[in-house]
Amino acid sequence: MRAGPTRTGTSRDDAPVPPPAKSGIGEAGDRPVSRRAVLLAAAATVLPAAAPLLLGPYPVSTLTRMLAFAVLVLSVDLLTGVTGLPTLGQAAYFGAGAYTAVLVGVHVTADAAVQVLAGLLAGLAAAVVTGWVAVRARGIVFLMLTLAIGESVHQISDTWSALGGSNGLSGMPPISLFGGPSLLAAGFVYWWVLAVAIAVYAAVALVARSPYGRTLRGIRDNEPRMRALGYRTAAARYGVFCLAGAVAGVGGALWAAQARFVSPGDLSFEVAALALLSVVIGGKGSLWGPCLGAALVLLVRDNLSASLGGHGPLLLGLVFIAVVFLMPRGLAGVLGARRRRGSGGPP
Repeated sequence: MRAGPTRTGTSRDDAPVPPPAKSGIGEAGDRPVSRRAVLLAAAATVLPAAAPLLLGPYPVSTLTRMLAFAVLVLSVDLLTGVTGLPTLGQAAYFGAGAYTAVLVGVHVTADAAVQVLAGLLAGLAAAVVTGWVAVRARGIVFLMLTLAIGESVHQISDTWSALGGSNGLSGMPPISLFGGPSLLAAGFVYWWVLAVAIAVYAAVALVARSPYGRTLRGIRDNEPRMRALGYRTAAARYGVFCLAGAVAGVGGALWAAQARFVSPGDLSFEVAALALLSVVIGGKGSLWGPCLGAALVLLVRDNLSASLGGHGPLLLGLVFIAVVFLMPRGLAGVLGARRRRGSGGPP
C-alpha cells in the first residue's frame, strides 16, 4: 500500500508545524545573498589583490603558498564538510597535480595555464582510479582507506627514480602566461595563483549551492533516507570524490608554480593531516572558513614555528584542542553567530 502525500504545512489539528532548524554552517545556498555579503566578498577579493603592492617578496611568496594550500583545503572541505566523508588522502591528488605540473614545465611548456590544466587532469584521473574503491566505505573505514591511498602514492613518489625519488623534481623554469615573458617577480606569480584560486572557490561554491550540493548535504545528514527517496547516493559520492581530486590537483599545480620544485614531502601524511586540521579549525562545510584555517595553519607551520623554537606543531595541537572544545563549529561558526546576533536573529 502506498502512503498518501505528507502534509508539510499543517498537522491533522491544523496547527502550524515549525520549519526544520538549520545549522547556519554550510547551508548558505538556501539563503538569499545580502548586500553586506556582496561587499565583504568584494573586499576579500580586492584587498588580497593589493598585497604585492604593499609587501615584500617573501611575504608575497608566503601568501602564494597559503592560496595554493587553501585550494587543497577546499577539496577536503568538499568531501568532509559538505558530503560528510572525512579524508586523509587528498594530499595524494595534490601531489599528483604538483608532479604533473613540474613535469610539464620541464619537458613541455612553461605556460602556467597548461600546467594548471594538466594538474587538474592528473588529480581527476587519480581520483577516478582510486575513488571507486574508497566510496564503497563509510566513516572510519573510509578515513583509513583514504589514508592508505595517500601513503601508497607517497611511497611511490619516494621510490620512483623517474620522479626524482626522495630528492624530488627540480629544474622547473619560471612560469609564463599564454606565450608571454616569464613571470619572475613574486607579485606576478601571486596574482596568477590568486586568480585561479578565486575561480576554483567560485566553482566549488557553485557546486555546493546547486541541487547536486543539496544532495551531497542530504547524504551527509541522512544517507539511508536519501536512498529511500530514490537518489543514487553511491554515484553522487563517487562524483564528488572525483571533483575533489581535480580541485586538489589544481592546488598542487599552483604550489609548483610558486616553488618550482616538488618532493615526496609535499604529499605526505603531514600535509593531509594539516589540510583536515584546517577544515576543523575553519568550520567544516562553510568553504570560506577552512580557507582561513589553511592560512592560519601554514602561518604557524612556516613562520611562527621558527620563533617558537620549532614548537609550531605543538601550538597547532593546542589550537586544535581549543577549537574542538570551545568552537565546535570553527571560526566560521563563531563569526556567523556574531553576525546573527548583530542582525537580531537567533544565536
